[in-house]
Amino acid sequence: MREENLHGYGRNCRIFSFSGEQMREFLHRQYRNRGPLRNYIDFYSEWKGRFVLVWLMYLVKAAPVFLIPILTAEVINLITNRELPLEQVIGRLWEILAIGFVVIVQNIPTHMLYVRLMSVPCRSVEMNLRSALCTRLQHLSIPYHTSTRMGSLQNKVTRDVESIENMTRMLLDTVPHIVCTIVIAIIVTLVKAPLFVLFYLAAVPLAVGLFMAIRKKIRESNRAFRQSIEDMSGRVTEMIRLIPITRAHHVEEVEIGRVNQKLEQIRNTGLQVDWINSIFGSVNWVLLMLFNLCTLIFIAYLYQKGFLKIGVGDIVLLTGYFSSITTMVMAAMNCVPAITKGLESVRSIGEVLECPDIELNADKPQVTEVKGDFVFEHVSFSYPGNDKHALEDINLHVPQGETIALVGSSGAGKSTMAHLVIGFVRPSSGRLLLDGQDMNNLDLRSYRKFISVVTQETLLFDGTIRENICYGIKPSEFELMSAVRSADLLDFIDSLPEGLNTQVRENGARLSGGQKQRIAIARALLRDPRVLILDEATSALDVESESQIKQALDCLVKGRTTFIVAHRLSTIRNADRIVVMDKGRIAEIGTHQELLALDGIYAEMNRKFTAAQ
Repeated sequence: MREENLHGYGRNCRIFSFSGEQMREFLHRQYRNRGPLRNYIDFYSEWKGRFVLVWLMYLVKAAPVFLIPILTAEVINLITNRELPLEQVIGRLWEILAIGFVVIVQNIPTHMLYVRLMSVPCRSVEMNLRSALCTRLQHLSIPYHTSTRMGSLQNKVTRDVESIENMTRMLLDTVPHIVCTIVIAIIVTLVKAPLFVLFYLAAVPLAVGLFMAIRKKIRESNRAFRQSIEDMSGRVTEMIRLIPITRAHHVEEVEIGRVNQKLEQIRNTGLQVDWINSIFGSVNWVLLMLFNLCTLIFIAYLYQKGFLKIGVGDIVLLTGYFSSITTMVMAAMNCVPAITKGLESVRSIGEVLECPDIELNADKPQVTEVKGDFVFEHVSFSYPGNDKHALEDINLHVPQGETIALVGSSGAGKSTMAHLVIGFVRPSSGRLLLDGQDMNNLDLRSYRKFISVVTQETLLFDGTIRENICYGIKPSEFELMSAVRSADLLDFIDSLPEGLNTQVRENGARLSGGQKQRIAIARALLRDPRVLILDEATSALDVESESQIKQALDCLVKGRTTFIVAHRLSTIRNADRIVVMDKGRIAEIGTHQELLALDGIYAEMNRKFTAAQ
């Protein structure tokens, strides 16, 4: 693990985070077909020795809790024993005071050390789990992300990891308190009155039996509640994303109603969780309290009959310990819902960590050079769960440096072709060759260093314009300004008070569509790609904005193998070749003029486009 300073926590405190190799090892552990408890233990496997130390430190710092009842019993025995001389009683009381003072005061440094020892593994594993989840999300396939709600994934990274951390803190704090209280109570009782231990042991089967009877219901209710939270997170994320459309169409009430349905579902599942937990807690409490009361009366009876040959203080001690044991058993039972919730969260994040739907790049050769020659050999592709081919028997050669346009109606297969070139998906059958090599046999992560993608929806993050353009690379100021000029951004940048250091909100809320597209083009130019994919890059712009960035696009495609996916035929008339897609197949190929002369699908599309102008 890599050791880092934990600022703001304490001097010389260290927190451990995964190195690259350890992260790979963590992600490749076998989580499938294993119970959540085993996976949970595996998360903390690096900290087993630390946990033993935490539990030992807890025993030291909590010594006052366990010792004060014994000292109290001793004081009561002293003051009720009329046979002892006064000087001896007073001397013994001073000894008890000194012992109690030392034991109580030591709690300050030992508690601080205990919290420090406990927090480091808790915070480290919390950070590493979130890092592992984010790393896995980066490795999972694009189809996985398109089929999974964003809010659900956010919930796993935030709430589920938090539930696991809360469970760990409970196991390092509450559970040691329970165990130590019960063990010390039994040891002291064995010394004072061994027969009395039988009363303690009788309380355990009551609590365990109740837990066994209701544990399945607790587990099922927690799982339903977790799933309803994930559904709600996805719904809220979608609602926020759709607010401009919702406002424009005056359907706010419809959206509120849809969200309220999810909130109602959470309320109902939450009520079910609370109801089951209340039954479990109340029945457990009543049984133990009744047992406690009966035991107290029985002890008094035995003492009056002379069967218990102990002092009054010892009676107080034993009854107090029995009350403590029943309280600890109840506390242990109350931990069950939290543990169940934590293990359900382990199961939840395991859905991501163990998901097999990842790009398989390990041990494949790195791509160190790309010329940009592509060959589709009988390529077919079907999306998971769909028997119909999105692409079927595609044969196409795209030489280095050629600009090729993909047109066709919605669902014709244009974007799927682009996704194959990017490597988001792989052919279901056939081969896609890059510079003569089957892309299935290449490390696509290294290949993507040589490509740039400009899409219909330009994604910008909350940062400066400079940071958005330089995303992922560190260019010189000359290279940056050259890209800005080529993307026709210079006048816009100069008009801003802070220039390139102007902050843009998430998704570029302060920018127009044309400005965002020019930033995307500058970003692509800065990478100097060998392969360029323009996926509906101008379809979201009006005609004037499209005209303004046409020069920037012409600069961008120059000398690069370029795939243009477009609805607007005005953007692809100068392409070297135009591929017309229809129902997943190539229907026509040629230049703009050749396809017009063919008077087929493309010619009809052009007539409709011209009429709409």
